Amino acid sequence: MKSAIGQCELCLRKDVETTVHHLTPREMGGTFMPTADLCKACHKQIHALYPNEELAVRLNTIERLRYDPEIAKFLKWIKKQPASRLPKVSKSARRKR
Repeated sequence: MKSAIGQCELCLRKDVETTVHHLTPREMGGTFMPTADLCKACHKQIHALYPNEELAVRLNTIERLRYDPEIAKFLKWIKKQPASRLPKVSKSARRKR
């Protein structure tokens, strides 16, 4: 996974280490589809909260992700954190099924 320093397209924090997030997961056919540069915290949180099937069908744009209630709570919190903060992430109850 390649990383760079930049702005997270989801939480909009600047000077954070970003990684490439496939808006449609690669395993769902998204290898050559649009991507977004996300900070590691947002990237990990997305994959902890949502199964790939849901990301592919319902949450395949930054706007849809940003306004989803589950990630919106996290975004409100992470925006207040320093760029160096990498919180621990645990899978949501619905991901454990």
